[in-house]
Amino acid sequence: MELLVCKNCGKLFNYIRGERICPVCQKSLEEKFVEVKNYIKDNPKADIKTISTEMDVTIKQLHKWVREERLTFSEDSPVGIACELCGKSIRTGRFCDNCKAELSSGLEAAAARPRKVEEQIVKKKRDNKMRFLE
Repeated sequence: MELLVCKNCGKLFNYIRGERICPVCQKSLEEKFVEVKNYIKDNPKADIKTISTEMDVTIKQLHKWVREERLTFSEDSPVGIACELCGKSIRTGRFCDNCKAELSSGLEAAAARPRKVEEQIVKKKRDNKMRFLE
């Protein structure tokens, strides 16, 4: 456990995990999240700047909640963020559906490869034994 200074209020607190903010600021941030979520539900056509000013939340925080898939926007909403790989506009998360599929197939292929590599390493180790002449 570390003793840290809260990024928001500047008070000392015991840091265990997660964001580096004190429990009081964390609680107020969660309350603000619920307010923002309800505002978006009531105003589905609001853009990101309007949400930010009306709810007194930074655009950076809104983007963070969207990337964490805690906030989603409807299809007719003007709000969208860029996919981190291709730049296509998405409503929630970090990647679009196409990039998710590519990443998934790439990970599956990578998970299958180590078995072959391990077998090659074992064979090489056997070939490099020290030999003695009699």
